[in-house]
Amino acid sequence: MAKIFCIANQKGGVGKTTTTVNLAAGLAEVGQRVLMVDLDPQGNATMGSGVDKRQMALSVYDVLLESASVAEAAVYSEKCGYHVLGANRELAGAEVELVEVERREKRLKTSLAEVADAYDFVLIDCPPSLSMLTLNGLCAAHGVIVPMQCEYFALEGLTDLVNTIKQVHANLNKDLAIIGLLRVMFDPRITLQQQVSDQLKAHFGDKVFDTVIPRNVRLAEAPSYGLPGVVFDPSARGSQAFVAFAQEMVDRIGKL
Repeated sequence: MAKIFCIANQKGGVGKTTTTVNLAAGLAEVGQRVLMVDLDPQGNATMGSGVDKRQMALSVYDVLLESASVAEAAVYSEKCGYHVLGANRELAGAEVELVEVERREKRLKTSLAEVADAYDFVLIDCPPSLSMLTLNGLCAAHGVIVPMQCEYFALEGLTDLVNTIKQVHANLNKDLAIIGLLRVMFDPRITLQQQVSDQLKAHFGDKVFDTVIPRNVRLAEAPSYGLPGVVFDPSARGSQAFVAFAQEMVDRIGKL
């Protein structure tokens, strides 16, 4: 039975997509069956998984409008070792089209239930805004993974996200919880980052993942080649950190 996780943060530019594709590749690397769902109309997670968003016959848009199933729309990325339910510009229109339909916030959850036995992990890359797309992701998920830079403003963004998750938990999805906070783009030489990291651990305890993703040039270069860093350069520090994070996820989920 697949465990479904949203990678979400209402603050932009914190590495959500980088986290999603590299965790997907890392989980595939440690032997897990993975589906990556791109819920962002920009389609960056799709392109970063070696899938051309312009060439897709079917996308997550078709799944949300119930004109295709996940099994029909998902494609296998040979280079990355996981399945991709991709997104492109069409998805921006789904926001408007879903306004009038029934069960609009549960469309993704219903569709993913049909393929729950085909995967070990489903990772959902959410857009930064709290939209109908993000709501579909949060309603479908068992938990939220929050990538965070250890900076002051990131703490403010985290407060907003925690409140959103509480509201969704209370009204739409009783299973939803924060699985953990992942410290990304981390540079231990910067005193403020170390201080914020210590604050996170003091406040959230074991909700903070042990693995820390360092600031790494190879991870930043990888998307321009249409690959996760884990595939593009497996020897890079950032790539190795994501494989370690994938293993930590597998271990943590086993204890839930």
